Amino acid sequence: MTAEPKPLTGWRRWFEKYMFVVGVGGNLFFYIQAGKIFYHQSAESVSLEAFAVALWAVMSWFVYGLALKNYVLIIANIVGTIGAALVVTGCLLYR
Repeated sequence: MTAEPKPLTGWRRWFEKYMFVVGVGGNLFFYIQAGKIFYHQSAESVSLEAFAVALWAVMSWFVYGLALKNYVLIIANIVGTIGAALVVTGCLLYR
């Protein structure tokens, strides 16, 4: 039998909201890079390998969030996975 997690109170509740903003906001850099790639139709100076590793990492954090049933990890890493996938796609299209 597994125990239900205790509801967050006080500073932990505030910190979870803070981490949600940081998690989603931090993953927005993928969209900035993807926008530059698609706007200029060039990925010449972008490292496909680095963004492929970043895609693997955010996908792994997403799966971990699912395993924990942690909405902060799930949502933040959905945002990151989509953004990183856009960059990798742009790299493959415009190399």
